[in-house]
Amino acid sequence: MNVREAVQTFDETRPSLFEHGPSLIERAARTASVAAAEADGVDRDASFPHKAFDTAREQKLLGVMIPVEFGGFGASIHDVTDICYTLGRACASTAMIYAMHQTKVACIIRHGHGIPWMETMMRRVARDQWLLASSTTEGQNGGNIRASAAAVDHAGDTVSLVRDATVISYGAQADGLVTIARRATDAAASDQVLLALAKDDYSLKQTQGWETLGMRGTCSTGFELKVDCPADRVFPEAYDKIHAQTMTPFAHLCWSSTWAGIAAASVTRAQAFVRKAARSSGGQMPPAAAHFTAAKMSLAKLRALIAANLDAFARAEHDERALGSLDFQSSITLLKVQASELAVETVMHAMRTAGLAGYRNDGEFTMGRHLRDVLSSPIMINNDRILANAATSTLMSGVPASLRD
Repeated sequence: MNVREAVQTFDETRPSLFEHGPSLIERAARTASVAAAEADGVDRDASFPHKAFDTAREQKLLGVMIPVEFGGFGASIHDVTDICYTLGRACASTAMIYAMHQTKVACIIRHGHGIPWMETMMRRVARDQWLLASSTTEGQNGGNIRASAAAVDHAGDTVSLVRDATVISYGAQADGLVTIARRATDAAASDQVLLALAKDDYSLKQTQGWETLGMRGTCSTGFELKVDCPADRVFPEAYDKIHAQTMTPFAHLCWSSTWAGIAAASVTRAQAFVRKAARSSGGQMPPAAAHFTAAKMSLAKLRALIAANLDAFARAEHDERALGSLDFQSSITLLKVQASELAVETVMHAMRTAGLAGYRNDGEFTMGRHLRDVLSSPIMINNDRILANAATSTLMSGVPASLRD
């Protein structure tokens, strides 16, 4: 289901949501328009996309997934990934920030019901359009978020935490933060909990900068994170369950949709180049037109891959046993690897379609920003790490005996 279909469903079942305002697809389009206008400046200056997120707040996009009873729209994963795709076509940094935010919101929604503080956060995201950052990368662990060095220190009704957060995307601009840590000082590295924090619950001291090839507007600088807050900021559920049921599926689906949006933007520029070249040569295709066909095919595969995983997650969304199955976990984990590789492949074919016109930074067909941004995708939680970790589980999974298995 895409955003338009989802909005139609909302209109049929909860007509009060949109009858006096724009639909989700209209809200996303308005935000994307602003994001596109500032995308080059965001990239050039490595600056946070303030105008895009001012508009996203005006359009109430930050709280779309919050349940209606807490002030949101109760949007689905299909809605959110379609918004990520729309924003990705406009500005990769804006889309990736939105994707990371929604992943954290999903954790609060799916694992915070009945917990007063978590329900307060839901209301603040919906009412005040809080932007939530994520702190999962720590010290020397790279992208291994299933092992934490820093531990929560308990003292009565309060907890504290000091974390070497080598990357916190848009940490300085966020209204709150979701982070992981060891359950206690004597807990194993893999015995983790998740914390949902308001800005008053923590302090940040910058330790690293953010001068990168692409995704420059995510402002993913390093910080020393110090937390001192009430104990109710800690989720009661163990992080391993949250990770499998929510964090990984939402992250990989939203990230992949963002990368697909970047790829689609490059294909759009390649198409415009081919059309212009054909018109100027009496209908003759340019020499690299075959790469445009390859780009279209690659984008189609990428979209189909994401759609299949979206549908699989939607079917199993409230079924803990299905979410924890080997087949689902393998598929949703490897989605990140497959989607990132296909996205890079698509953008490369698009750039080769346009040749020098795509390689230049100063023309209407430029794709340098798209290529630099999408090259982050195989590195963001490195594909090699994922494939190495998945080796054992994929060996245990059977090979289908038919096309429909």
